[in-house]
Amino acid sequence: MIDSDHHLPVVRQAQLLALSRSSVYYLPRPTSSEDLALMRRIDGLHLEHPFAGSRMMRDLLKGEGHFIGRKHVATLMRTMGMEALYQKPNTSRRHAAHPIYPYLLRKLPIERPNHVWAMDITYVPMARGFVYLAAVMDWASRRVLAWRVSISMSTDFCIEALEEALARYGKPEIFNTDQGSQFTSLEFTGALQARGIRISMDGKGCWRDNVFVERLWKSIKYEEIYLHAYDSVSDARAGIGKYFMFYNQRRPHSEHGGETPETMYFDNLELNKAA
Repeated sequence: MIDSDHHLPVVRQAQLLALSRSSVYYLPRPTSSEDLALMRRIDGLHLEHPFAGSRMMRDLLKGEGHFIGRKHVATLMRTMGMEALYQKPNTSRRHAAHPIYPYLLRKLPIERPNHVWAMDITYVPMARGFVYLAAVMDWASRRVLAWRVSISMSTDFCIEALEEALARYGKPEIFNTDQGSQFTSLEFTGALQARGIRISMDGKGCWRDNVFVERLWKSIKYEEIYLHAYDSVSDARAGIGKYFMFYNQRRPHSEHGGETPETMYFDNLELNKAA
């Protein structure tokens, strides 16, 4: 955006683009090793106590010998895309270009593949740094249909996962997400609407509305991510891909009578076609 070789001075370019001079010269600092360690622990505590906000998280950390201010905790949680999961009154003004859609799954029987898909994003710690993971799941079978890893919580990598799932498995009747900006964006909702897919969104901060994806995050973190300190993004991508293959094809689910998500998805898909 700013061209240092342009005939206009950098200061004038910043003025024309309505940018502050400080932002032009700002170089982002890498996250410190101390903050990375705290983020890793906050992530674990969030899985155990999803209702904990920044104040409670600060006190939980203090009980473990980590003395950190509430504002710093809040900043780290915000960086991780994390918030306390409980029903809160919606007091914020919704942007006209980013409508919030109603939650459609309450008391809805979901017993067949491709009836409802769900999607979410989670934080993934590495040995040095962190990435974000987005996954699309079939609600009835719990099968992971597509996933992507990204160094930022952008809309692009969510759309890539969505497009892959649609290309490989057709389309669901309903697609459920939370109210994150990636999912309320016109690019994301437009991709769903263009295919005639009904959009459902969780209540603000209500973990129960997307509980199966929350369970997926807990499984992959305790069974894969926390056991491996990934050295690079490619290592994280390889480890996560290997786990999802195991999760889909070999990991039995008690709610499915010991059957795997792969079996539940494809067997019931064939039954529905035959019917």
